[in-house]
Amino acid sequence: MTGDSRSETTHDIDGGSPGRPGSPAQSTGPAEGTGPAEGTGPAEGTGPAEGTGPAEGTGPAEGTGDAAGRAAAGAVPPPSLDVAGVAYAYPDGHQALFGVDLTVPRGERVALLGPNGAGKTTLVLHLNGILTAGAGSVTVAGLPVAPGNLAEIRRRVGIVFQDPDDQLFMPTVREDVAFGPATAGLRGAELASRVHDALAQVGMEAHADRPPHHLSFGQRRRVAVATVLAMQPEILVLDEPSSNLDPASRRELADILRRLDVTVLMVTHDLPYALQLCPRSVVLSDGVIVADGATQELLCDEELLAAHRLELPFGFDPGSVRVPQR
Repeated sequence: MTGDSRSETTHDIDGGSPGRPGSPAQSTGPAEGTGPAEGTGPAEGTGPAEGTGPAEGTGPAEGTGDAAGRAAAGAVPPPSLDVAGVAYAYPDGHQALFGVDLTVPRGERVALLGPNGAGKTTLVLHLNGILTAGAGSVTVAGLPVAPGNLAEIRRRVGIVFQDPDDQLFMPTVREDVAFGPATAGLRGAELASRVHDALAQVGMEAHADRPPHHLSFGQRRRVAVATVLAMQPEILVLDEPSSNLDPASRRELADILRRLDVTVLMVTHDLPYALQLCPRSVVLSDGVIVADGATQELLCDEELLAAHRLELPFGFDPGSVRVPQR
């Protein structure tokens, strides 16, 4: 889900910080201006960084915030996600995050692990501006999460909820998948193509005209993923994607996620699923990133798992698993 307003109902679709700061940063909630001000990242028009100079034939100079210009210059693109020193306290005074740092390069699949109450949901709600950090900053593909950028940020950050029924509400699958792009202004053949492509990516194009409530739970979860893919996001955020799925549906969803050409952040308690899908994992505990590394190595660290209430299924040995490379 991309955070767009859902007022229309019909559309034409025929065609890790190691410790906590000494004093927690307080936040008054997502009021305008409490987060990082626009332009705190590479602001437009700031000119080239000192001593770099514009490369021959590159077009826009580095530092203008123009991703196309950076790509033409042969520069490394900005990461899909850059979280820097994010701290957040809820209005009741509960401090949920204490200076979180997390960078996810483009194309990576990363698992976000941690016990209940660790701050995982709070962190995710910062990625598309639902919550505003009391301190620190979040950027998505070089664009700061700031009030003036929220429409584009919410296109770039697609969140798939744990319960697909929270995400599907239209009479047919086709209309559900079309809702986001249509709200963004797409119509006719372009909208129809976007919907078809998103459904094809999850293997649900044959079900386009069925009511979502007639589908199995696993099928509904795949359609929920398609509603986000239709917005062509920069990063796909999955909240407990394996929950309530039978073994066949788990495998089918894993196969789909491996094929997607998109950055993935997967929030999960399902440690074997994290090992199956994500080469890298980070562990968030008590509002702090306490570990960041290869998933297999982290899951083999019994002391780490025990210290942060993470448990493997009985008899499961992560060290004996042959981990897929992609």
